[in-house]
Amino acid sequence: MGSVRPPAEAEAAGARPGDHEMAMNCKKCGACCIAPSILSAIPNMPNGKPAGVRCVNLTDRNECALFGRPERPSFCLAWPPTLELCRDSFGQAMQSIATLEERTRS
Repeated sequence: MGSVRPPAEAEAAGARPGDHEMAMNCKKCGACCIAPSILSAIPNMPNGKPAGVRCVNLTDRNECALFGRPERPSFCLAWPPTLELCRDSFGQAMQSIATLEERTRS
C-alpha cells in the first residue's frame, strides 16, 4: 500500500495546478490526521500510520500535539487546509483524502 501524497507533493507529481490553492482555516475535524497512510516512522508511531487510523498525536480536540514543534513530520506540514480537500464536513474530507490516496498510490 502506498502513502498518499500531500497536496503540494501531488501537484509536483502532476496534479492540476491550482487544485489546492483555496487556503482556509482548519476546521479541526481531524480527517487529515486519520485518512492518509504514512509509510515512514513518525513521532509515537514508529511503523508509520495506516490509512483510516487516527494518528496518536491527534488530541481529543482534533488538534495536532506536535503542531509548531520541530518534530512534526514534514508529511504533515504539506497538508494545509483547503476548500477542495476539506470540503464541508468530516465525511467529505475523509472521502477527498481517500480519493487522493487512491490516485497517488505507487
